[in-house]
Amino acid sequence: MSFRGSSYHNIDAKGRVIIPARFKEPLKNGDRPGVMVTNFDGGLVAYTFEEWEKVEEKILSQAKKDDDLRLFRRFFIGNATECFCDRQDRILIPPPLREYAGLVKEIVLVGVVDHFEIWSRDNWKTEQDRYEQSNKTIEFKEKIGDIGL
Repeated sequence: MSFRGSSYHNIDAKGRVIIPARFKEPLKNGDRPGVMVTNFDGGLVAYTFEEWEKVEEKILSQAKKDDDLRLFRRFFIGNATECFCDRQDRILIPPPLREYAGLVKEIVLVGVVDHFEIWSRDNWKTEQDRYEQSNKTIEFKEKIGDIGL
């Protein structure tokens, strides 16, 4: 079960997002077809319910020891919402999450293996530009080299 690749879509006026065909299977793999969606880094992250439980466990175990992680937990878990697939394989993104991520019309879904991200087209362009700038630094290239690429 994994998410890979990017897809450009439109979010409709009600806040519904079409799930790309290659993302559908992992979402329908459990009892409840859908994802947990929350805000992160100016976009949204979407985890299958099974994967979300693992994420919560990690955060909860670490947040007991650290003030910054307790703050993160409050924001990340506190804004998480169950988004179920409808008959047309769409999920409804609630208004507060749409507002946080700037989702108005043009969006990008980006698979990052264990979850996927939902970005406004403008914020995704900014993120790509940030990557291109980072990619030029020696420190960045060394980090990539450290993982064997």
